[in-house]
Amino acid sequence: MTEVATDTTGRTLRKLAELPVGVLKGVGERRVQALAEWGVETVFDLLTTYPRRYIDRSRQVDLADLRVGEEAVVLGEVKTSRGRRTKNGKAIVELSVVDGTGTMAVVFFNQVWRAKQLPAGSQALFFGKLDTYRGTRQMVNPVVDLLVGVDGSPRARERTGRVVPVYPASAKAGLSSWEIGNWVAEALERAGRFADPLPAEWRSALSLAGRNEALHDIHEPESMAEAGPARRRLAFDELFRLQLALVLRRRVVEREARALRHAVSPTEVTSAQRGPPTLVQRFLASLPFELTTAQRRALAVILADLAGPLPMHRLLQGDVGSGKTVVALGALLAAVQGGHQGALMVPTEVLAEQHYLVVRSLTDGLVVPDPARLGGERPVTVALLTNRTTASERTRLHQGLREGDVDILVGTHALLTDEVRFHSLGVVVIDEQHRFGVEQRAVLREKGRGADGSTEGADPDLLVMTATPIPRTAAMVVFGDLDMTVLDELPPGRVPVTTVWARTPLEEEAAWHRVREEVAAGRRAYVVCPLVEGSDRVVARSAVHERERLAEGVLAGLSLGLLHGQMAPAEKEAAMAAFRSGEQPVLVATTVIEVGVDVPEATVMVVEDAGRFGLAQLHQLRGRVGRGRDESWCYLLGEDPTADASERLAAMARTTDGFELAEVDLAIRGQGTILGARQKGRSDLKLASLQRDRDLLDEARKAAEAITEADPTLSGHPLLTDELQLFLDEEEAAFLFRS
Repeated sequence: MTEVATDTTGRTLRKLAELPVGVLKGVGERRVQALAEWGVETVFDLLTTYPRRYIDRSRQVDLADLRVGEEAVVLGEVKTSRGRRTKNGKAIVELSVVDGTGTMAVVFFNQVWRAKQLPAGSQALFFGKLDTYRGTRQMVNPVVDLLVGVDGSPRARERTGRVVPVYPASAKAGLSSWEIGNWVAEALERAGRFADPLPAEWRSALSLAGRNEALHDIHEPESMAEAGPARRRLAFDELFRLQLALVLRRRVVEREARALRHAVSPTEVTSAQRGPPTLVQRFLASLPFELTTAQRRALAVILADLAGPLPMHRLLQGDVGSGKTVVALGALLAAVQGGHQGALMVPTEVLAEQHYLVVRSLTDGLVVPDPARLGGERPVTVALLTNRTTASERTRLHQGLREGDVDILVGTHALLTDEVRFHSLGVVVIDEQHRFGVEQRAVLREKGRGADGSTEGADPDLLVMTATPIPRTAAMVVFGDLDMTVLDELPPGRVPVTTVWARTPLEEEAAWHRVREEVAAGRRAYVVCPLVEGSDRVVARSAVHERERLAEGVLAGLSLGLLHGQMAPAEKEAAMAAFRSGEQPVLVATTVIEVGVDVPEATVMVVEDAGRFGLAQLHQLRGRVGRGRDESWCYLLGEDPTADASERLAAMARTTDGFELAEVDLAIRGQGTILGARQKGRSDLKLASLQRDRDLLDEARKAAEAITEADPTLSGHPLLTDELQLFLDEEEAAFLFRS
């Protein structure tokens, strides 16, 4: 097809989204309901339901010419059709298909609906590989495109080309590929030309097809060669919309920002400085270890951000044990040395208490100026705020925050409450960002400006941390409004954890033997279970019952602790204290220990029913051991219930590199689950793949940056604005386009 000049008056995606699918011929009330169950309610939904594959009819052959082992398309008529069940209850539908030159059997397993779809007399294209069974030539579970029904009515529009699109038919909803193809063809015909929101110069620069050409060629390609460029353009559109929203968010934040210019310098990390040492330098000098090169590089970048004219918005990615907390504490102390305060927000009470102890320990001995005190200085003050903080403690804490006597506040969601008001909030660190949303970031920013929303304050600098590495492509979509820094180096002396996938009773026995050996040597062990209490539906060991079983069995004679999310805060604290001290050297726990728990004496972990955990979760759990200088082990128990679980466990045993595991995770789970928190409204990636389309993602980012740099509010791009608003939820759209 030849694309003509962009027609800005053509039909937009919003107009398609305003048309119910019932306006199409043949889509009656019953079909409307079936389509709705399938997620298609508008003509827009229909046209963005793309073919999952194509059948190239140029590869169509006569049955007489088709050899066993060859894959091809056969156009044939169903002579006989019958359904039956095997002795073990499996459903089978068997057809006899002829094409005038020969006969073959077509067999469908576990597709009972095929009998109704393909009765005797119907005509269809069968795409598959020809095999033989007991001397009979047959195709098993071929792809089917029904062309003529038993009543002789055509079930698919005449296709001028030789390429037949195959849509993701839904047996459950009673929808077939030929029906969807019919409706799509009618929608394309009645829609007319499509408006193209992407400026012509960008289409030219990136060698992209036009929107009109792409939508027609993805559904009705005249050759296989036309489908590729169509997919590339529509995949680009999906990525471009996501990047445009993220870049616009950043532009809005920067445009409205009131920055603190912190009196810090990257040289405080990278070289000696004349004059008395700063608080950050005194902190670094007091550490009982040397920072890695990656930590110094990251902290220098952060200090440069803090000294800059705009509030910092930075993502700090680092593998388990790479030392993110020390870097974050350096950023918080940079705020404190300028007379401001720092806040560290984490998702769980266990993690908050852990961070509080670490921060308090690492700042012990550090002082800040205070003219009201004798000697003119006082110790750096660190406080903890969680839901279990008592009312009297809260009163004292709130007063200390307002008066500036509390320098660093560590806490959970409790930090977001209205009562928490800072004297001058300078730096905010959010740990495990995937547990929080953009809205929480905004609440903390407002706390820097003043509790009453006044204009007196300034936006605190923001550092987001995650110990769950995600591939760069996913990070660009999930955290695309943040600058990124990666800690790609582990502290010296850290011994990689040996991981064993224990698949046999002998290997499992070796795991429990290792637990006993390590405890006898004065070290600690974790036993992790997927559930707290037993379930009839899920065959997984519960932490409560497993502790009893182990205490009476393979770990008899050892003192076993218990930790799970349903325990009272005081019970959790007591369990962790007993584990740290060695009073109870084995801790049977759920994933409440997944993030942040730091016990250097812990050298062995046994994960029960490991196949039930996700890859990122397993990697996080493994990170709880190997935190000291002793050799450490992680044993993954249980048979793999699925092929995916087998792949996950094999990857865990193969590597300890979190970024490599993140790529494996993306390949196994797909991008939908990884992008779940980012995807809103209609912003799913239906065509684009974060693995296959990395180059497109980079191009989309460049285009979004350039277009918004020249036009920060998109006022000169009404089609882009309209389309982007269609793909955003109301809250996000209001934030980006409120001007």
